[in-house]
Amino acid sequence: MIIDMPDTDTREVSKRLVQLRESNGVVTMGRVLTLVVCTLDSSEAEDAIDAANDASREHPCRVIVLARGDRMAETRLDAQIRVGGDAGAAEVIVLRLQGDLVPHEASVVIPFLLPDTPVVAWWPRGAPEFPSKDSVGRLATRRITDATFAADPQATIKGRRHSYATGDTDLAWSRVTYWRALLAAALDEAPFETVESVTISGLKEEPALDMLAGWLAARLDCPVVRRTGELKVEMHRPTVSIAISRPQHGRTATLSRTGEPDQRFALARRETKDCLAEELRHLDADDIYAEALTGIERVTYE
Repeated sequence: MIIDMPDTDTREVSKRLVQLRESNGVVTMGRVLTLVVCTLDSSEAEDAIDAANDASREHPCRVIVLARGDRMAETRLDAQIRVGGDAGAAEVIVLRLQGDLVPHEASVVIPFLLPDTPVVAWWPRGAPEFPSKDSVGRLATRRITDATFAADPQATIKGRRHSYATGDTDLAWSRVTYWRALLAAALDEAPFETVESVTISGLKEEPALDMLAGWLAARLDCPVVRRTGELKVEMHRPTVSIAISRPQHGRTATLSRTGEPDQRFALARRETKDCLAEELRHLDADDIYAEALTGIERVTYE
């Protein structure tokens, strides 16, 4: 069910939500969190809603989507409520802001926050430089950004180190979860020698690789080189070299080890909805993410 409420206010939207609960049995008791999605405009909102709906099947939540309009336009709030099959396991409230409401989006959000549940803020694009200091970010215990879609992804992910606050994370980190698992498993086999150096190559504009490089630099305490080229991670031990490679747009990776036959693993690029669902599984501080950000400063770029 989709209900449009053009040129309205937060009180009318709240009243309509109450009416829906009373007349249709729509409830919020099973919602485990409130997800606030800050989008740049209405055209971006639909993709974000689709990803949030998919993630909500694992984490039932209220999704509040803020679509920022023209600050110079007449002040206006257009709302839309989605429940049932149009909202996955979520209750979606879309708020399209114009005029003086745009810089005061936190004030528009507050009336719709579920009581006694965590608040997560997500910026699919256009995240603030300091998420924890943003008006919406201050309401959240968890703040999710995505450097992948920034104008300069590499510079953006490097900048996350200086803006980091407890509760911050980036979907570029979630995109390498399976790579991290494969690399850890590959190192957990004989000979158990110290890794002397690591080389990571791939697209320059792929910040997930910078996160992976930072994580390895911090964890292995060895030289890590980041290059532009084929998608590949090489780890060098005194007697054995281990490499994991995959075509840029492929779905299968190859694990190569000195003196052994190659192995192949399913390793497709993770979609935004999967990364978002992963980040919603834990709402505490991600210390390993913070460590990986610090490790980026130790990576050599060629």
